[in-house]
Amino acid sequence: MLIKSQKDFYSGLMFAAVGVGFAIGATNYTIGQASRMGPGYFPLILGVILTILGAVISLQSFASKAPDGDKIGKWAWKPLFFVLSSNLAFGALLVGLPFIGFPSFGLIVAIYALVFIASQAGERVSIKELLVLSTILAIGSYLAFIKLLNLQFPVWPAFLVN
Repeated sequence: MLIKSQKDFYSGLMFAAVGVGFAIGATNYTIGQASRMGPGYFPLILGVILTILGAVISLQSFASKAPDGDKIGKWAWKPLFFVLSSNLAFGALLVGLPFIGFPSFGLIVAIYALVFIASQAGERVSIKELLVLSTILAIGSYLAFIKLLNLQFPVWPAFLVN
């Protein structure tokens, strides 16, 4: 059989791999039953559904009618780098890295850094838009996670609060 859509084939494999990972990870928790679900029930079901979806997408790639074979393009290294870097920076700034002495900068600073670093993945960057987006995201996150859900993690930099 010949793969007629490389994009569908490889995206289906990716979905299936993530689904298998979720399903295997769920086995570390109590699964339970449909009437009395344990903490591993939802990730297991999600993993199974994602694996089935990935298999269906991969199988459909053999019957695709894409005229050029729907080839996979080049990797977009710049967006990949900046989006991953922004998430790593968010985690490091939110809680700090105590093993190397890097302090916590809290939720607000972490969100601003996340938005500013991730914005470098695009072609056009407007400082005004970034400030508005960061502020709305910071206020919304503060209200949702700190006020409504009462989650306990730092909001401001440790050196300002202590």
